[in-house]
Amino acid sequence: MKHTAALLLCTLLSFPLAAQVGGQRAFTFLELPTSAKQAALGSINVSSFGHDVNMVAASPALLNAEMDRQLSLSYVGYLADIKQSNIAYAFNHEKLGRWAASINYLNYGDFVQRDATGQEEGSFTVNDYTFSLSHARQTEEFTIGATAKLAVSSIASNKAVGVLADVGGLFKHPEKDFTVGLVFKNIGYQVKAFNDGERQNMPFDAQLGASYKPEHMPVRLSVTAHHLYQFDVVYLDPNAKGRLDANGNEIKEEKTVGDKIARHFVVGSEFIFSKNFQVRAGYNHLRRKELRLENASGGAGFSLGAMLRVRAFELNYSSAFYHPSGASHYITISTDTGTLLKRKNTE
Repeated sequence: MKHTAALLLCTLLSFPLAAQVGGQRAFTFLELPTSAKQAALGSINVSSFGHDVNMVAASPALLNAEMDRQLSLSYVGYLADIKQSNIAYAFNHEKLGRWAASINYLNYGDFVQRDATGQEEGSFTVNDYTFSLSHARQTEEFTIGATAKLAVSSIASNKAVGVLADVGGLFKHPEKDFTVGLVFKNIGYQVKAFNDGERQNMPFDAQLGASYKPEHMPVRLSVTAHHLYQFDVVYLDPNAKGRLDANGNEIKEEKTVGDKIARHFVVGSEFIFSKNFQVRAGYNHLRRKELRLENASGGAGFSLGAMLRVRAFELNYSSAFYHPSGASHYITISTDTGTLLKRKNTE
């Protein structure tokens, strides 16, 4: 296991990385959270260990025995007509080990199609979808996992195709509720670009996080650092108008070391009232700084959620504020298919 982890790390560090947070990158929808729990914890979390199979999308190393036979469906409505759906399932094969599979789908609605003169010619749709297959192996306190992904973006009849992978590791303390996770996300290649044009970079990210629950406290705290390969992820709009000083001169916003560091971190908390009820909250500083309005931030960057378990079903809900104008609402319904079948057979 130690040799495997070292080989994976050396391979990943040898990749030519494009140190850009924004700009010309393909398949940026892969950075969106796929479930209510992930969204509630600030959208980025690589260390929250548990039975939620959707967390495999955050890091394949989170795949564990508690997820076996878990089937989950998620839905979120973004602004306008943009909708996202996700289905995930995990299983353990006696010979092949532990696996998880998922399909993620985004629909951006219908658009009016026009010719070069502006005449209407009908309508077309825009979609993104991903097929993922994950595998993880555990040795004592360490877990190594990998996810293979096929990503497709479709605009009318034109498509872009990419092949990507996530590779992650997790350390889980044998006695305490303490985990540390590391993941390299979206390593890959754009196989086909739109209109057979120039291929774009993938939305690569390197993330490191830890979660800890004190023994006598009903709360699990998480801290996750992202974009570890680039210190300065601050973007200042050159066209933005600054504040005015006492003499009426414009004060342009400047980068500070504190802001550069803060934009790398996401914090999350899980308040565990019982095994059947939890409340979650998160804060993403980069999101708040990038999506705020010029004179107002509102709830941008904050997220709230809850989990309720009733018999064989678990309902997760979260509200993530991407913009001061409002929030996106996530709903995830999960069940243990093995327990569900046993209940039906005994009724």
